[in-house]
Amino acid sequence: MDRREFLKTAGAASGAAALAACGGNVGGSIAGLDPMGHHTDEVPIGKMTYRTNPNTNDKVSILGYGMMRLPNRQLDPSSDQRPTPAEEIDQEQVNRLVRYALDHGVNYFDTSPAYSRGYSETATGIALKASGYDRSKYYIATKLSNFSPAQWSHEEGVKIFQNSLKFLQTDYIDYLLLHAIGGGGMDTLHKRFLDNGVLDYLLEQREKGVIRNLGFSYHGDVTCFDYLLSKHDEYKWDFVQIQLNYVDWYLAREMNPNNTDAEYLYNELDKRDIPAVIMEPLLGGRLSKMPDHVVATLKQRRPDDSVASWAFRYAGTKPRVLTVLSGMTYMEHLQDNIRSYSPLQPLTQEEQDWLENEVARLYYSYPTIPCTNCQYCMPCPYGINIPAIFDHYNRCVNQGTMPESAQAANFREARRRFLISYERTVPRERQADHCIGCRQCVSHCPQNIRIPEQLRRIDGFIEKLKQGTLTSAENIE
Repeated sequence: MDRREFLKTAGAASGAAALAACGGNVGGSIAGLDPMGHHTDEVPIGKMTYRTNPNTNDKVSILGYGMMRLPNRQLDPSSDQRPTPAEEIDQEQVNRLVRYALDHGVNYFDTSPAYSRGYSETATGIALKASGYDRSKYYIATKLSNFSPAQWSHEEGVKIFQNSLKFLQTDYIDYLLLHAIGGGGMDTLHKRFLDNGVLDYLLEQREKGVIRNLGFSYHGDVTCFDYLLSKHDEYKWDFVQIQLNYVDWYLAREMNPNNTDAEYLYNELDKRDIPAVIMEPLLGGRLSKMPDHVVATLKQRRPDDSVASWAFRYAGTKPRVLTVLSGMTYMEHLQDNIRSYSPLQPLTQEEQDWLENEVARLYYSYPTIPCTNCQYCMPCPYGINIPAIFDHYNRCVNQGTMPESAQAANFREARRRFLISYERTVPRERQADHCIGCRQCVSHCPQNIRIPEQLRRIDGFIEKLKQGTLTSAENIE
């Protein structure tokens, strides 16, 4: 089915799906949805699906809590004092979310020294302690995030690990990862973990029981992924974390030549019986904010299910998957994901094929920027809010509100809405025109986005909008 046929089929359902998403009554009531499209039915307790780690017999919830995108407090705009990053985190809300997750069967919590501007481990440790649950009832995953060359010595690596134990208020780490191997290629891998004895130290900690499971997360150069797997007999990896979703299954490399298809990564783990931990099942939220025609097609099949639930069920259906991580900032996200996995209803093979081919291809035909909002590019030394700029652009593409050309009939209104929403979303001093092309952000991007080039294109697009000189041929690829 080509895009024209797909859109024709989807178009017949788009009106009904739009009403369903807004809680409308289309041929009968939409069960369990409020007027804003949020589920109102009871969140199941005691029905979570679990997977067994074959190395340790850990019973791990198929839904893992990613502690990357923690909720922040509403700050007092009249205050002249800027709070510290730790003060910006809404610890009370984090505590509430973590306790709710535990009460509903989620027992895997994934953090890192690099998350939430360096305060995720501390906030996670506080929340788990405050939950009242015994330490044996949940699993903590964290990472050795020695990204800076100043952290590549053996001493710094040991310090990072010991600090993780302290911040997380624990005597042991259930799942410890070499963080984001592949970035910088083999030379960086050797300098971060191999030549300095840091991996040897972590292997020793596993022998002592301070680390219960040792693995790595992968982004970037597939040579590093293949090399570490070739050493599996020596290192005996307990698990590996990869990016997997129905778009990346076949199209990751096509979308970006520096990336690797999830099909290859998963199958390499599967043939070695290595459990897979899944990150970015929603592509940084983009698979929950799909273009209207894609939403219509998904709703046509399962009108009561959220768009995001398709991606979560897809990732959870793969039998080698141990847990699927989601950075759940808001309670409604947590509740919806609990519903998807309490219990998991695996996709049929036909549904998997449909998502991997037809839906993924249609999604790929929309010119969005592959940002997952991981925040690794932040802070920008010039104050630019890179993820917010990309998110605003992608949202306009997905909603079909992008101004097309100065000759279009709706250009004035589309131009006005785009510029006003841009000003409201990104403060003027943090917009794309402040990029000087220092490229400090580029090496930190796991998606290998050419960030300065994209910012320049967005800035040029906005300038043409302001001047009314945009032509239909000018767009951002």
